[in-house]
Amino acid sequence: MGSPAKGTGPRVWQAPDPKPAYDVVIVGGGGHGLATAFYLAENHGIRNVALLEKGYIGGGNVGRNTTVIRSNYLLDGNTQFYEFSMKLWEGMSQALNFNVMFSQRGMLITAHSTDQLDGFGHRANIMRLNGIDADILDRDEVRRLVPYLDFSETARSPIHGAILQGRAGTARHDAVAWGYARAADAHGVAIIQGCEVTGFVRDGERIVGVETTRGRIGAGKVGLAVAGHTSVLGRKAGLELPIESHVLQAFVTEPIKPLVHQIVAHGTEHFYVSQSDKGGLVFGGGLDGYNSYAQRGNLGMVREVAEAAVALMPCISSPAHFAPLGRGDGHDAGRQPHHLPNASRRALSKRWLVLWRLQGHPGLRMVLRAYHRHRKGASAQCRLRP
Repeated sequence: MGSPAKGTGPRVWQAPDPKPAYDVVIVGGGGHGLATAFYLAENHGIRNVALLEKGYIGGGNVGRNTTVIRSNYLLDGNTQFYEFSMKLWEGMSQALNFNVMFSQRGMLITAHSTDQLDGFGHRANIMRLNGIDADILDRDEVRRLVPYLDFSETARSPIHGAILQGRAGTARHDAVAWGYARAADAHGVAIIQGCEVTGFVRDGERIVGVETTRGRIGAGKVGLAVAGHTSVLGRKAGLELPIESHVLQAFVTEPIKPLVHQIVAHGTEHFYVSQSDKGGLVFGGGLDGYNSYAQRGNLGMVREVAEAAVALMPCISSPAHFAPLGRGDGHDAGRQPHHLPNASRRALSKRWLVLWRLQGHPGLRMVLRAYHRHRKGASAQCRLRP
């Protein structure tokens, strides 16, 4: 889209050649990298920025996810961060002047025991205390809302109720990438596709640039937004980061008639489903148990997801609603497990390498504000307001 073939229409964003140097170089043109570039320019006036993407915008993880937007979290920190992001999502189409197709259809998580339903009540109270909408539904209310679930006496996982966040929803993932890219480009950010970072340029202990397949590029600061490949690039910069990479599964069926009008998540299995505008059911699964940089699924996880789907929604295996899988994708997700040590602020800051590895794209606005306060010597604590 950045550089269409001759005669196919105007560019949505420019396709510049790299300059010798920039104030900030961001590695990775996915959702996190694009959001970082946009908010640096929009909120902080830093516009001499290059965004380097080894492939094309929208071709990585940002185009391989299940598109769910929610803030129904329990733990302190997560709760506030994702609600901050949710409020930004609610105004994103206006902020970017680009329709990201944010559909607040609601997210329901089923409870399969009375104890689990009590736990959901605790989560709902935490959410409400933080100003987040949450409702607890009994079995009959769940049946009226999503009658296609298995409410039979022989159900593999009997449904006792559910927790519902009505403001949760989905967004068109490629539209999010295009909207951020167009808005960042309008602020003067250079979006450089087909530019893979192969190494870092040092001046003592400082990182002062990057080596790429399109030549050396100087940088006052370098940010990594490369998901599961953060540890790979970090190692090239001399950092051993406590991050493991796993494949997170997602599957899409062939289009069927409208059936799933909310996001529905299984309370005991790692499975959730929504229905896209094209009619395909979008299934989300769990992490693979082994480390991998692949962007594809595997048959073992296909089986687990399919079993959970049929157990929760038997109708999708019936002739009337049979939904064959159209494709399966995986995206390489970087995570920090409990058995790995934390990376110290000193180890990161003395190399002048700023790392962003967060799940909520809009929430980067809050993190960037905290970083700038820290650099100025002020408290890095953020107030959770737009």
